[in-house]
Amino acid sequence: MSRIGLAFSCFFRLLFGRKLPAAVVAYLPEGALPQLPAPAAATLPTPPPRAVAVAVTAPHEPVKPKVSVAQHHRDGALALLALLQREGRLVDFVRESLDTFTDADIGAAARDVHRGCRKVLDQHVTLEPVMPGAEEDKVTVPKGFDPAEIRLIGEAKGDPPFKGTLRHHGWRAVDTKLPALAEGVDRAVIAPAEVEISA
Repeated sequence: MSRIGLAFSCFFRLLFGRKLPAAVVAYLPEGALPQLPAPAAATLPTPPPRAVAVAVTAPHEPVKPKVSVAQHHRDGALALLALLQREGRLVDFVRESLDTFTDADIGAAARDVHRGCRKVLDQHVTLEPVMPGAEEDKVTVPKGFDPAEIRLIGEAKGDPPFKGTLRHHGWRAVDTKLPALAEGVDRAVIAPAEVEISA
């Protein structure tokens, strides 16, 4: 190998941290062997950062508070009362003191109240008698009757069946069709106040 080629070989070997060839070491003076730095420990490439899954929760819609059964019944009763007031002015009639009115006046007012209230019931509530028959009919109360459906008047002795006189056939609501109540409306307002604006 020529000296120029050997020089280039030594240059690149020193540059990349490799040992010099034995032929070159023989030419170096004693103690002149260069102390090459120890090769750096192989380092693995740093892996890219792992993608961290972030749970993105959709915005919650406002939860509407549940309406209790008691509140639902209360709202339905107030809605029906509002209808009876609107069509038959039932609340006005019942709250009015009748002491100063004649029977004829009361009878005329009751006719209008009756007409309006009956219209509400016919439109929104389907009724049927609990016990078939007309008043004063002789009837038999069967064994195992429901006290919520039949109320006994007088003293009942022994066990049913009981025989008696039908004083009232009772009413059962078969179906109700009350109008839907709008949100945010005060159910306690049975009838709004009415103000006539003067010029």
